[in-house]
Amino acid sequence: MSDGGTGEVPGDRAESGTGRLSGTGRPIPEHLDEAECLRLISPSGVGRLAYNGRFGPTVLPVNYVVHEGTIVFRTAHDSPTDEDLRTGIAGAEYKVAFEIDNLVPAAQQGWSVLVQGSAHHVESESERASVLAAGVEPWAGGVRELFVRILPTRITGRRISNSRTSRRSQ
Repeated sequence: MSDGGTGEVPGDRAESGTGRLSGTGRPIPEHLDEAECLRLISPSGVGRLAYNGRFGPTVLPVNYVVHEGTIVFRTAHDSPTDEDLRTGIAGAEYKVAFEIDNLVPAAQQGWSVLVQGSAHHVESESERASVLAAGVEPWAGGVRELFVRILPTRITGRRISNSRTSRRSQ
């Protein structure tokens, strides 16, 4: 059971962020700085978009790229995601969360990065050309010509590894 804030197990004496085993023999979560989080997610891939949609909390997998410090993904015009992420108010921001991880369950190790920020529909031609050049390609079939960009306001992450595993290999 976590103490609610640090991810450490009560009674552990080892410091978080060391990659060492705790007094209970479990790996200690290492809190990652923003630069390390961006390094881990920069190869792009699949992450989970979370937002409060019209039917309540919604979490969807999307493939993404990191482009100019933002997360970019594609969806279809008039899709539920498109409609849910539009406020109907010019200049208003829609707050979202985006989570990316790399887990190795058999080794009980991996990392997780959480990006929080606002989602913006890419509408100007110059911005569209920029994100199109970033190369995000949808996996799902159909026409997905709407680009959405997440402008991060907070990037946090954690890594759990055991003392026998190099952190850089994850």
